[in-house]
Amino acid sequence: MPAAPPFPVADPLGEALHVLRMDGVFYCRSELGEPWGMTLPATPGCLWFHVVTSGGCRLTVESGDGGRGTEHVLRPGELALVPHGAGHVLRHAPDAFAPDIRSIPHSMLDGRYALLRHGGDGPVTRMVCGAVRFGHPAARELVERLPGLIRVEPSPRGDRVQDTLRLIAAEIEDGRPGSEAVITRLADVLVIQAVRDRLEQDADARTGWLGALADERIGHALAAVHRAPERAWTVATLAATAAMSRSAFAARFTDLVGEPAMTYVTRWRMHAAVDVLSGGDATVAEVAYRFGYRSEAAFARAFVRVVGEPAGRVRRRAAGRGPAGLEAFATPG
Repeated sequence: MPAAPPFPVADPLGEALHVLRMDGVFYCRSELGEPWGMTLPATPGCLWFHVVTSGGCRLTVESGDGGRGTEHVLRPGELALVPHGAGHVLRHAPDAFAPDIRSIPHSMLDGRYALLRHGGDGPVTRMVCGAVRFGHPAARELVERLPGLIRVEPSPRGDRVQDTLRLIAAEIEDGRPGSEAVITRLADVLVIQAVRDRLEQDADARTGWLGALADERIGHALAAVHRAPERAWTVATLAATAAMSRSAFAARFTDLVGEPAMTYVTRWRMHAAVDVLSGGDATVAEVAYRFGYRSEAAFARAFVRVVGEPAGRVRRRAAGRGPAGLEAFATPG
């Protein structure tokens, strides 16, 4: 009988969250006097977040069928995530005029951080909003499992998300030098915390490789692949890592993950290659060698088969590229 694995994956979700490395595309601190409203267009590939630090607003996320969607009231201390980049509207009251945010004048404090003062002379709502994207394809798979809107309401038990929200509110209130840098970093932490909490609470989201990480044996093999995708993995070496027979491992892996082990290894390896190529520094040949391919041509074929486009195109697109529609956000109005 095979020996037990050296250790189980003690924190499967933590293992998965290693791929949630974010690239902040746009951050905005807003001071909004009633009457006010603004429309944020659909930005595929981005996760939007909105933090109300004082005042309040109404958030409407476009429905999948093009309808108006459901309106949600956000109050101080609340966080809303729009994970799939759907178009949405923020405003102080139902049916308030809400122009496209790209048409509203704003001041850029640096290349990605804006200060937006908008609306009338009425009561003021203060918010921090932003758009982030996830470079690793597996991270995008995680985000796709989330619902179209996530709300995190104030909690009397003072959980970590609320602690981070309070820190953001304090930075806005104090206005100390460097507050923009602190707010953007806290916002990134806030998004990860909210995604983690949602995945912990939603059993339906923990499917495929994310759910399989919790299996003592298969999770151990998955973690090994994630940590060293460049290794020359085979079903036999993965089975040994999981302390299982080859046939038992192959059957259990496919059952839990939903695809054969070597198909998964190749796909994860290409995910990692996308991550490296998106940095823009390594050549396709260097990436091919790094991930164990003897020829650039063999790597290129595998890459196209898994990713759906040539590796060179991914590399060329990487430098300075923002998701469609976001470039104008970083242009002063």
